[in-house]
Amino acid sequence: MLNLITLSIPAFFILIAVELLINKMKKTNLYRLNDTISNLSSGIISQVVGVFTKIVTIGVYVWIYNNFRVFKNIPNEWYTWILLFIGVDFFYYWFHRLSHEVSVLWGTHVVHHQSEEYNLSVALRQSATQTFGSFWFYLPLAFIGFSPTLFATIAAIQTLYQFWIHTRLIDKMPAWFEYFFNTPSHHRVHHGVNPKYIDKNHGGTLIIFDRMFATFQLEEEEVHYGVTSQLKSWNIAVANFDYYGWILQQLSKVKNAKDFFLVLLRKPGWRPAYLGGAIVPKEIDTQRQLYDAQSNRNVHIYIVFQFALLLAFASFFLFGVGDAEHPKFNTLQKYIATFFIIFSVINIGGLFENKNWSKPTEIIRLLCIPIVLYFLLH
Repeated sequence: MLNLITLSIPAFFILIAVELLINKMKKTNLYRLNDTISNLSSGIISQVVGVFTKIVTIGVYVWIYNNFRVFKNIPNEWYTWILLFIGVDFFYYWFHRLSHEVSVLWGTHVVHHQSEEYNLSVALRQSATQTFGSFWFYLPLAFIGFSPTLFATIAAIQTLYQFWIHTRLIDKMPAWFEYFFNTPSHHRVHHGVNPKYIDKNHGGTLIIFDRMFATFQLEEEEVHYGVTSQLKSWNIAVANFDYYGWILQQLSKVKNAKDFFLVLLRKPGWRPAYLGGAIVPKEIDTQRQLYDAQSNRNVHIYIVFQFALLLAFASFFLFGVGDAEHPKFNTLQKYIATFFIIFSVINIGGLFENKNWSKPTEIIRLLCIPIVLYFLLH
């Protein structure tokens, strides 16, 4: 059975295409090619890596449900769906909030915030490691006794809801809707680096938990997007591990065990005073230049063509592994396809940045294509 996220991939791209068309007609400059492909590449890697990580995360939920659940037979009724929906959104709120307030968790989430644009492609910009930071928060639902199948379905619906709120084309929803539910306006605030917007509006589908726990903020001034320290890279490997690298640098210099754990557990950017103190800018330069890299039009045309092929390949792979009842690929084939996809998106980032290594490695990548297809189709 294919999961809902995989089944929704075609709809994601149709809606992005619609937003691109509106963007073109209204000349709103919502999209940049390098940023968009970087966002989509992050989403591809997140889904491909998830083929392996879900075995662990779902396995833990199932193990707890089978062995330790309190209520043995929760009925599959309409009110069960509503209770579980509220439960999923409640625990999502706390994961999301703490992923902004705890340094090591921020490393699993920062990728989603690195884009300096705000459009539907940003919804797909997800970290390859986020599941390791998030799935722990949902385990109380397994202890209570909500079935893994129902949990997976509700969690997918909650995730799918959040796709449409990543847009600047929708201003405000009706007041009653804005009060209870997360909306584009609320979520634009969440992605803002404006001082008044940082660490606000953590809700997934509902916004009521932000109102309850004092993290709600209305959209009141123009939002400036991204993270406080610009990534300045289109390389997906850099995007996923840049902050972890910063953490490791601090850990290698701390003088005692207390500071070791504080670097991991305090707010992102914290470090002891003898290492320079916390990196928490009080004001963000709203006039700062958006990150870009010089590459010519012909390179862009080539990248678009190759990325379209890669996207088709990744979709073929994900639909194949998503059907658990009739799997198309064995374990070796999964590893080969995953390595090739990761290699490809990293190299596309290198081409955008005109890195010296990217052209030789692109030749190697192209030579690998028939080998990869041979192993996957035989």
